[in-house]
Amino acid sequence: MKFSFSFMRGAVALGALAAVLTVGAFCTSTVSAQSVEPEKALALPEGFADDLAPNAVHDQRVRQYLYAKRIVAVSETGVKNPELLLEPVLGQTSTSIMSDEEQACVMTKGGSILLDFGCEIHGSFRVEARHLVPSANSVGRTVRLRVRFGESVDEANANVGEKGAVNEHSTRDQIIAVPWLGAVECGESAFRFVRIDLVDDDATILFDSARAIFIYRDLPRLGQFKSSDERLNQVWDVCARTILLTMQQYVFEGAKRDRLVWYGDYTPQAMTALRIFGDSKVLRDTLGYYARETWPLPKWMNGMPNYSLWWLITIGDLYRHTGDPELVKEQWDYVKGLVQQLLPCIAESGEAGFESPFLDWPTNDKPDALRAGTHAMFALGFDRVAEMAQVVGDKETEELALATAAKVRGFTPSNVGNKQAASLLELAGIEKEGESNLEVVADGGARGFSTFYGYYMLEALSKGGLNQVALDVTRDYWGAMIDRGATTFWEDFDLDWLENAGRIDEATPEGLESLHGDRGAYCYVGLRHSLCHGWASGPAAWISANIMGVTPLEPGFKKTQVKPFLGDLDWFEGSVPTPYGLIKVSCKKNADGTVETLIEAPEGIEIVR
Repeated sequence: MKFSFSFMRGAVALGALAAVLTVGAFCTSTVSAQSVEPEKALALPEGFADDLAPNAVHDQRVRQYLYAKRIVAVSETGVKNPELLLEPVLGQTSTSIMSDEEQACVMTKGGSILLDFGCEIHGSFRVEARHLVPSANSVGRTVRLRVRFGESVDEANANVGEKGAVNEHSTRDQIIAVPWLGAVECGESAFRFVRIDLVDDDATILFDSARAIFIYRDLPRLGQFKSSDERLNQVWDVCARTILLTMQQYVFEGAKRDRLVWYGDYTPQAMTALRIFGDSKVLRDTLGYYARETWPLPKWMNGMPNYSLWWLITIGDLYRHTGDPELVKEQWDYVKGLVQQLLPCIAESGEAGFESPFLDWPTNDKPDALRAGTHAMFALGFDRVAEMAQVVGDKETEELALATAAKVRGFTPSNVGNKQAASLLELAGIEKEGESNLEVVADGGARGFSTFYGYYMLEALSKGGLNQVALDVTRDYWGAMIDRGATTFWEDFDLDWLENAGRIDEATPEGLESLHGDRGAYCYVGLRHSLCHGWASGPAAWISANIMGVTPLEPGFKKTQVKPFLGDLDWFEGSVPTPYGLIKVSCKKNADGTVETLIEAPEGIEIVR
């Protein structure tokens, strides 16, 4: 069943509320995507199943071939017909044309080509040779090529060790041997640019193709957003692209690096993935099976106690969005064990913390901010425990969690003027007398933001009623990355980095500094810096919850508040995935100054405005 509500709000009077109930196509059964161990292979071909099935594991991702969209640079000598690498081929070399140098890109001594695939992707790179003349030093009939991946042009041109360029977590700089009338693949990594250099001066290669292999999960964008502000639309799109590229075997922190699961980083990733792709097996496996198998108690998640708290908060948030009790039941023994491990970290005064806390890198040398933010996380974590205890009917743990959350809130640390700490304290409802968390977060707009905790800063501003400030920050901060060529969002960013810096989609001109190679800090200095980091995708989740205004009041969106915020936008429209189907919201300003809102919701969801 579809519910349509139209709201008119004017300066003089409120318009009438019209509700129309019609049978629609938005009714679906509740989704169940339980967390289990990695899938066994799908049915294998006859003749292989008996021998291979016990050892086969299904890869849930798909592969697509991509051709470059442009050639960024070509060496002055050693390359002929480079434009042919932009044209599709049959995928199988024809021997009738294999040695025809007029119908192939040819590379000889000193040759190099830098390809641009148009936007950041995750995957591999495949070279196919139509013909070649091997070097005298070749092993067999092969030609050696050096292949360098780059999230920026400067990275694709760099040597390992130059401006922080590394081969860590994925190999971005390698030498491959391409066989005559054959092909070779290298990767996986995240990249937009690929540079190819001929290694041997006495060799020649005629390319049949040089293609990227795009490897990704085939998840449709159920959550959508469009508005009158194209910059905001771009932010949404780049967030969606960023999070999808990190959803690989599990939900990786970054698509180039670290290519690992980090549970603090995972929280904004999960929120964005839920708001764009809805519930999915990879979200549950990453939080459930993988977490329990790799970090059994009494270990802390990733060896970091704060990340165990983030895991607890995220499990609770996943339940809020899915409404699936099996999710909680599956984790409950672990949750109860973690609760007992956390209780000794709370002093009699209510102050909560760890000996070595961690929020994000920009706060890592600010001990007072670390303590305040960590304290707030305890309150948020025990809130989630109380909610989940209701699901399994564990009254004792529910009462313990409620009492512990209240005890923690009885101690009020200072936000010490730090945006990360102030944001968490605001979200936890903790404010010291005479201080304002909101003033700290809003001070200076996008100055002092980080791509990780930027999500919590936006949420804190909205919780305090400063949606327009958060909207402006989103444009200024995340939009600035797009202005300099970003097609995915970065591990970190500071507006000050833009001064005297170039773009990431071109070689840095003389007289400017490299925005990729000469910036960064802490563990992400220079070209080591990841330009596709899932935690940076938080604005999409924030837009869905605070601009579209769709918030679950009961688990699984069974009861949902819709409180759209138009601000300085002329209009917006979008959708939010729920276990029952899509909630669709559109909002526009009329010529007479009134605001009209239309809400469509599937059967089974109660809408509260």
